[in-house]
Amino acid sequence: MDLLNNLALGFQTALSLQNLVYAFFGAVLGTLIGVLPGLGPVATIAMLLPSVYTLDATPALIMLAGIYYGAQYGGSTTAILINVPGESSSVVTAIDGYQMARQGRAGPALAAAGLGSFFAGCVGTIIIAAFAAPLTELAARFGSAEYFSLMVLGLVGAVVLASGSLLKAIAMIVLGLLLGQVGTDVISGSARYAFDIPDLADGIGFVVIAMGVFGFGEIIANLGQPEEHRETFVKEVKGLWPTREDFKEAWPSVVRGTALGSILGVLPGGGALLASFAAYTLEKKAVRRPRVPFGKGAIQGVAGPESANNAGAQTSFIPMLTLGIPPNAVMALMVGAMTIKGIQPGPQVMASNPELFWGLIASMWVGNLMLIVLNLPLIGIWIKLLTVPYRFLFPAIVVFCCIGAYTLNNNSFDVYLTAVFALLGYVFYKLSCEPAPLLLGFILGPMMEENLRRALLLARGDWSTFLTRPLSAGLLIAAALMIVVVMLPSIKSKREEAFQEET
Repeated sequence: MDLLNNLALGFQTALSLQNLVYAFFGAVLGTLIGVLPGLGPVATIAMLLPSVYTLDATPALIMLAGIYYGAQYGGSTTAILINVPGESSSVVTAIDGYQMARQGRAGPALAAAGLGSFFAGCVGTIIIAAFAAPLTELAARFGSAEYFSLMVLGLVGAVVLASGSLLKAIAMIVLGLLLGQVGTDVISGSARYAFDIPDLADGIGFVVIAMGVFGFGEIIANLGQPEEHRETFVKEVKGLWPTREDFKEAWPSVVRGTALGSILGVLPGGGALLASFAAYTLEKKAVRRPRVPFGKGAIQGVAGPESANNAGAQTSFIPMLTLGIPPNAVMALMVGAMTIKGIQPGPQVMASNPELFWGLIASMWVGNLMLIVLNLPLIGIWIKLLTVPYRFLFPAIVVFCCIGAYTLNNNSFDVYLTAVFALLGYVFYKLSCEPAPLLLGFILGPMMEENLRRALLLARGDWSTFLTRPLSAGLLIAAALMIVVVMLPSIKSKREEAFQEET
């Protein structure tokens, strides 16, 4: 009964005209920055933080939250249409979403992403309202050792379930881990692998790698084809809505992605990002005989990860609101916004500022409804992009990506670095190497290192700490079992047969 009363208070707060306007503004702005490569919610919220001084706390946080989950929606659009992930959590969506667009099924891909995101966002919000306390307890049990073991499991899963050669998948992950080490040492603060280049002191930007390897790499590969074989979408786009068969295939993936994202979103260090990679891995395992193979345009490969990253985006508010612990950079900025308004983030927010706490939760339902109403009618407009002849489209994508890379740090070095990764992306294409494991290694590498070193510092250098802590040991055992199972001769031969069928 208390929950219903609290939600009634939340909707009363969220449905006030002022808060509706700020929720709408945040959702629209979030979608826009998700669509634009190079702009992310972290940069946008950071730029908008000064505006918090002039706003009341509730509308300010409602607006910032709208930007965050709006960006999760928008990031899938360019990932599907032009193979340039607008958001890091949309990298996985690009694998099958772009293939669907190439087959003239961009409409169903965008609709599956939008509807999956809406369902996941609504469920994630219900979970925040109903299970904030117990889910926070689960997250609190994860120390540095557990996070390291969880990331090891994620990397092993990515290797085991990657398409094609295991050796290539391992090589890509190792390369990603090495690229993630460029920058400043997290413990000592000294520069490493920067080769006395000041621009590398802060490391390589994720957007630089994603746009270079995915966006530019695809363009170079396409231009390398004879003109008659060159990628073109003209006359191929048909149907803006998923078929009954699509719905039948996608809804179990949406449910699985939502469940997985809701759990992983609570954990610090990845949230939506880790959830989208984990959901794709889960889908490849759960869908035994997909109608369309994964990597070739499977709708499950769009619906699962998109649902997971939106559910993760919603539930990442739980540790921020209930413990005052930000699980990712966006939530850290939200904590900063609360501090600016004189609100101490933590368990007391629910008691001392119930209008803020429940108003923010209710605004997520309102925001998700706004996003689905905004995005589904726009599918036809986005599809128009694909009717533009490729000779006009690819220079526009190149210019767009260069502007995005430059605006990251207002530094031309990032543009040159993107060009280097574009050539690398073309090499990967020629060698049939999947770039997604490289990005997973690059993203998880610094977090793995930080948690490994912190765990060893706390254990005074005793490596057995990873095995004596039950949760950590369980995750490492699961990773070891995955390796053993995939190396069994019968499993290995079946895996090779499955991937031969895909190619």
